[in-house]
Formats: sequence, C-alpha cells, structure tokens
Amino acid sequence: MGTFNVDLWVGSLFAEEGATVSALVDTGATNTVLPASLLHGLGIEPVETRFARVADGRRVELQTAWARFSVPGRNAVARVAFGPEGQYLMGATTLEDLALVVDPVDQRLIEQEDLLMRGEERWPKN
Repeated sequence: MGTFNVDLWVGSLFAEEGATVSALVDTGATNTVLPASLLHGLGIEPVETRFARVADGRRVELQTAWARFSVPGRNAVARVAFGPEGQYLMGATTLEDLALVVDPVDQRLIEQEDLLMRGEERWPKN
C-alpha cells in the first residue's frame, strides 16, 4: 500500500478557530500527531503524557490532548499527540472516530458504517 495525504482540519474543543493541514494517513500510528507549535497556537494544551513505540523501536514520551477534527462530511473529537515540527500524521483512532477507512487501491478515505452487533432484535427492520 502506498502512502497518501488528506486535508485535515484541527481545532480546540473550546474555540471556533482551527487550521487545515495536509496529513499523511498512517494506519500504523495509534494517534494523530501534529507539531506542538501548531497545537499550542490553536490553544490546545497537553492533558496527559503517554508512551509510544516509534518505527526504529525506541520508546518515546508524548504529550497528548483532545482536539476536534474534520474532513469533508465528518467531524469527531479524538486524542492528538504533540509532535516535532514537520510531523503531520493522521492516526488510526482519528480515522475510527471519523468513521473512515483507507481504500489502499485508490489511496483515499471512504466512509465506514458503525457496527452494532448486539440488541439487533430491538431495532426496527429497514
């Protein structure tokens, strides 16, 4: 599978302003990672420190927060990690919260229906 970028809007939970960035879709990354300077500039401040394993095997400490994300037709709140300058990654949890999956052939994001596998007898038939 090749890599591709998408336009991803990010903003604070508490303000209307935000920024659109070109983010590499990285299904191997748990969380979305954006430059710390961008997040601070949007008023997004760390709320938790977590550890992550990077591609070369090192264990790194990451500051994280909650942010609003949007792609055309989809909006969600998801965890974001404060990364170094120039790092724009859209991770798996943001994809899941936006109900999107990767189409590896056409290198694009497509809508995914949510799943509800229990309680089906309580829902009306369509």
